[in-house]
Amino acid sequence: MRAHEAGTLHADLGMNGPSWLRTPDDVNTLVPMLWPKTVRRGTSGALEVGGVDVNEIRNQHGTPAYVFDEEDFRARCRTFKEAFGGAEVYYAGKAFIATAIVRILVEEGLSLDVCTGGELAIALRGGMPPERIGLHGNNKSVAELTAAVEAGVGRIIVDSFDEIERLTRIAINTGTRPKVMVRVTVGVEAHTHEFIATAHEDQKFGFSLSGGAAAEAVDKILADDVLELRGLHSHIGSQIFDASGFEVAARRLLSLQARVYEVHGRELPELDLGGGFGIAYTTQDEPADPRDLAADLLRIVKQECAALHLSVPHLSVEPGRAIVGPAMFTLYEVGTVKDVDGIRTYVSVDGGMSDNIRTALYDAAYSATVAGRVSAEPPILARVVGKHCESGDIVVKDEFLPADVKAGDLIAVPGTGAYCRSMASNYNHVPRPPVVAVVDGESRVIVRRETVDDLLRLDVG
Repeated sequence: MRAHEAGTLHADLGMNGPSWLRTPDDVNTLVPMLWPKTVRRGTSGALEVGGVDVNEIRNQHGTPAYVFDEEDFRARCRTFKEAFGGAEVYYAGKAFIATAIVRILVEEGLSLDVCTGGELAIALRGGMPPERIGLHGNNKSVAELTAAVEAGVGRIIVDSFDEIERLTRIAINTGTRPKVMVRVTVGVEAHTHEFIATAHEDQKFGFSLSGGAAAEAVDKILADDVLELRGLHSHIGSQIFDASGFEVAARRLLSLQARVYEVHGRELPELDLGGGFGIAYTTQDEPADPRDLAADLLRIVKQECAALHLSVPHLSVEPGRAIVGPAMFTLYEVGTVKDVDGIRTYVSVDGGMSDNIRTALYDAAYSATVAGRVSAEPPILARVVGKHCESGDIVVKDEFLPADVKAGDLIAVPGTGAYCRSMASNYNHVPRPPVVAVVDGESRVIVRRETVDDLLRLDVG
């Protein structure tokens, strides 16, 4: 049984650490499930990714830097596409999006979800066919909706009655018939952190199923006959490790689907069960294999449709974290090491909450290793912290590092591909790190490092 992500494993336990964390026999050993597929320790003892030594990455690109394993990312794209067979796989761009990422998605045959006009602009710039783009968001502006309609976006997931009215007016004014899905709040609360469990009733997303708003939204769209209703959509949360929540969500969505058929004589052709598939941030996480998830979800939908005498709709899912999260790690350089009176060893790195807010925001857990060398020293329990003027600026709350960790060492933190660069900030006026893609022994920058000049350029005085 894995520990709850926001539970006791994050307790402030000082030199003892969380109860699940065990002293390693060899502090240099990597846990394979936490790292991108091509990461290994080379003959020098330093980590290599895609055949490139992390010391070379530091020398060429500096630190901190997000290091992206392109081979790993492509492999995960293919795994999801193959696992879900005839279903549509929409990569959730909010996890991390960049022009180079979109180009890879196009090449690997995935579709793409975006949440804002900015993400839509990147999607189009990267060459994603508009018909393979979905637009999410609980408060889409008129400008964003107009841009989506003009681009010919394949589906807009409507989230409120205000939005239905806005989009209807845009459709009439432009003489178009946008394809839409209705986001339904199905009342399933995923076993995850409160702030990322999105399907319970008391939250900002979607139309309530139990309160009747979802049925009312469907009725309105069909009655107005301006928008083309393609189906129903739900998203039950994030860092989900099994299919049980999806089973309940699918059953409730399909009950609404059956009601649509009874009232309107219409079988909606599509059904989207969202994403939120979990990854391993620490050894306590046990992510499901995409093939098992796909088999479970497809089975659930077919069984429920048979029970309700419905045709099986075209299924879609929206993995983001599960594809990009494990494909990236963050590379830092140690600046100071401070032993505080036998209470704790603080290892300060040259980044922090500006490049990874998740520990401060969600109390998220991460792992870490000294990346630029191996050590023969015994392990000590340490806390990896950032350079920002906040006591909560913690990158890794508890991790075993070698006792000789010192200034100048490289620290690598795996599992930072999702919601790290995309949520990065300029807190304390720190420029955001680059994203460095590595494949076949070569590295290249796909998102450049910000500079102080970039910050000053926006400050018009």
